[in-house]
Formats: sequence, C-alpha cells, structure tokens
Amino acid sequence: MQAPSSLGIERIEARFHGNGFSPHRHDTYALGFTVSGVQTFQYRGALRASMPGNVIVLHPDEVHDGAAGTEDGLRYRMLYLPPERLIEANGGASSLPFVPSPVVEDPDFRQCLAEALDDLEAEPQELLLDDIVVRLAQSLWRHADSRGGASGASTARKAILRCRDYLQENCDRAVSSEELEAVSGLDRYTTARQFRRLLGTSPHRYLVMRKLDRAKLRLSEGDSLADAAADAGFADQAHFTRHFKKTFGMTPGRWVALRQST
Repeated sequence: MQAPSSLGIERIEARFHGNGFSPHRHDTYALGFTVSGVQTFQYRGALRASMPGNVIVLHPDEVHDGAAGTEDGLRYRMLYLPPERLIEANGGASSLPFVPSPVVEDPDFRQCLAEALDDLEAEPQELLLDDIVVRLAQSLWRHADSRGGASGASTARKAILRCRDYLQENCDRAVSSEELEAVSGLDRYTTARQFRRLLGTSPHRYLVMRKLDRAKLRLSEGDSLADAAADAGFADQAHFTRHFKKTFGMTPGRWVALRQST
C-alpha cells in the first residue's frame, strides 16, 4: 500500500515472502519499522536483521536489498524523507546526519514513525507533519556519528539549493554541467561536492530521481510504460526500466501491478 505523498514524503506498507527487493538505493532517508516477521537486508557490506519494534534507518544513496528472514513472511512500514526536509527542520544545517547502525532500538523514534505511518489512506494534516519532521530530525541527530554543521545560509548552500530547484524544473530533459555551473556560480566539481554534502546524493542522481518521480506519477494515472518514459525524458522504455529497477528494486510493470492489487 502506498499513501498519498505529502511535501515529497512517501509512506508505504509492504508485505512479502522470500526476497522482496533486489539491490537498489534511494536519494531519500528510508525510515521505518518492522511490524511482523524478520526483516533482513544487505547494507554497507553486512547482512542486517530487524525485528518487530526495531527502527530501520537507511541513508540516502546507500545500496540495500530486502527479504523476509523466515518462512512466515514479513510486514513493515516505511517513510521516505527527502534530505531537504531535514535541512529545513534543523534550521538550515550544512550537513546531514549519518546513523552508523541501520537497525536502532529507540521507543521515541519508533513512536514518531508510528504516528506518521498510522493512517496510510489519508494525507497527514500539515501541522502534524511539521511536528513529525522535526521529531524525526531530532531522532536522527540523536543517533548520528557526529553533530551537524553550523546553521545559517551560507553562499554554497544557497547555490546548491538553486541547483536543486533548477534540476526539479528541468527534470524532463538532460541537464549539462555547464548549466549547473551557471546556476551555482561554482565550478562543476565544487558543485558536485557541495551538492552531495548538502543533499546526500549527486546532481545526476537527483535528476534521475526526479525523472522517475515524474514517470511514477504518469504510471499511477494510467499511462503506458512507453509514454511515461518519454514524458520523463528517458531515452526509451528500456532505459527507463533499467533506472527504475536499479532505484526501486523492481520493474515498473511490477510496481504498477502491486499498486493495482492494493
């Protein structure tokens, strides 16, 4: 089940037996908890396991898969939090929290996620969502391996946010390094380095994710795979399918089938 998106925050519930997802990655934080069963996944070179009550924290751009650890199957709920929301909630921090362990025991953290993921059929009220984002930011920093960078609107931060907005506005086509240099006022390597520091991923990866978001919207509205791929600016349907599976761990056709079955 996938809930309505709010401020770019996606919320899902998934149930499966065996291997659910092949290796993939997101440009968001993936935060959630295991409802029933044992949730196993490869992450940062090791096999991890989450039991009911545990909180799962996956950092942007970290490759992982997903499987049910027992024959009884698995049920879990997950929230995908864009790094921009954390930056806003932390008063404009110049870096993101990194939580070394992807499986955390923290009742307050889990309670916050439970409130965010309680009703997946309705969009959360705006004030509630604001409070949840702030509490999630506090929980992540509480378990992070270092404190955040200084708050405030630095020149680099403003430049990178301009790049982010430009990529969002032009996600239906290829964007060149020269364009981002013009937008940021920085050279391409400084732009790439600062972009990853602030948003947890590369400009290229961010652009691909926005293309995929656009294609997913078209698919959810009933468009064909070919039409959705073309509208999002992918070279062809095969190119779109490769990126989709690499990102979400399943083909777009399977994603559509799962949506239709809920």
